Amino acid sequence: MPQVDFYVTDAADGDVRLRLACRVTEKAYLSGLSVLVWCPADDELARFDDLLWTFSDGSFVPHERLAGTGVADSAPVALSRGQEPAVAPDIVVNLAPDIPPIALRAARVAEFIDGDAGRRAAGRERFRRYREQGLAPASHQIGAASL
Repeated sequence: MPQVDFYVTDAADGDVRLRLACRVTEKAYLSGLSVLVWCPADDELARFDDLLWTFSDGSFVPHERLAGTGVADSAPVALSRGQEPAVAPDIVVNLAPDIPPIALRAARVAEFIDGDAGRRAAGRERFRRYREQGLAPASHQIGAASL
């Protein structure tokens, strides 16, 4: 069963949540982990893709979108609008309002909650559903100074 971590900030700016997800993605990549970023909303995934190039000076996170076959070439970070890769990743970075089907096959799941009321409600529901699955999700409050 995966380790589930919720990263929570009070900031309501959606980019804060995405930049936080970029930082977690970069840390996983630098640790040698395979990462699947799960985001069915094409506009949000495109924004995340852009932020991976610009969120931090000097950072480089090699990434690519999964092909329709669910197979990425060789990048350690795969971006998905709903396709599952052939092999379960080490970590799923979830930017969707629901739990991805592949989440329970990964070693870790990272969830991101910001001050948006809708995303908070969806996050609480995911937290509850993880608990129903027998998991013990951890919450990490991220202050404005850390962003």
